[in-house]
Amino acid sequence: MAAPRSWALWSLCGRGWSPVLPSCRLPWLRSCWPSGPLGARPLSQEKRATETHFGFETVSEEEKGGKVYQVFESVARKYDVMNDMMSLGIHRVWKDLLLLKMHPFPGTQLLDVAGGTGDIAFRFLNYVQAQHQRKQKRQLRAQQNLSWEEIAKKYQNQEDSLGGSRVMVCDINKEMLKMGKQKACARGYKAGLAWVLGDAEELPFDDDKFDVYTIAFGIRNVTHIDRALQEAHRVLKPGGRFLCLEFSQVNNPLVSRLYDVYSFQVIPVLGEVIAGDWKSYQYLVESIRQFPPQEEFKEMIEDAGFQKVTYENLTSGIVAIHSGFKL
Repeated sequence: MAAPRSWALWSLCGRGWSPVLPSCRLPWLRSCWPSGPLGARPLSQEKRATETHFGFETVSEEEKGGKVYQVFESVARKYDVMNDMMSLGIHRVWKDLLLLKMHPFPGTQLLDVAGGTGDIAFRFLNYVQAQHQRKQKRQLRAQQNLSWEEIAKKYQNQEDSLGGSRVMVCDINKEMLKMGKQKACARGYKAGLAWVLGDAEELPFDDDKFDVYTIAFGIRNVTHIDRALQEAHRVLKPGGRFLCLEFSQVNNPLVSRLYDVYSFQVIPVLGEVIAGDWKSYQYLVESIRQFPPQEEFKEMIEDAGFQKVTYENLTSGIVAIHSGFKL
């Protein structure tokens, strides 16, 4: 989502936020930083004062960035609770299905954009860790001449329970990242996880760095969706995969009417009661209705350079998973 450009890399644990300087040359970050704001790309200089939508409201493109930033800054602390209330917990199933479709193997390098609270990242770490453990058990069973002492020593000497997998969580909103970092520390996630403050339209990473790019319920908040898709294509390795989980347009008339009633009459009320914020949740509902239809979004992904683009409807078409490959 577009907002004032301010880049920083934050360490996972420790007291408070700890910026890591670019001179550290950490993996995935650009090796050559341009002048000006960290990670800024020439795209920002091309922006014109044209109009766009902020929910059902018409605003300038520059104004939208700040408004979206304020929405997520406001909802960050209650974001997980509201997700459960708004979807009756089904968002957890949708995210699980995204991981099943990804089916990452140990060694996968994932970039999760607009993933500040860590939901996709934590699922990814759990998934690849389970995969790695199954692989190790198969290897141990194949070496039946080992003694119990040798088997125990092998388990004790495991340095990387993820098999080399890493996930980089990138979000433009500092408050969302702060919530994700707190959740990670509380749940014991340390290895293979890093957090970056960054814009989906101007990612601060070198080309061809990641095996998988994910964005869940975030791309509809980006001012220039085409630029975000181009950036996704740029940072993926050849053969890399793009996976987007996003609300779609419901085609079933009955489901559509029920969905509209729930969205416009229930969700904002829940937002006011639980989070004390009617307007932010009103925007989130409206932004769903402004997102392009499935076929149109599929064409946008193809225009960004992805091949074999497909989408899979979930839960009566309320949500869809779009995917494509960088060939």
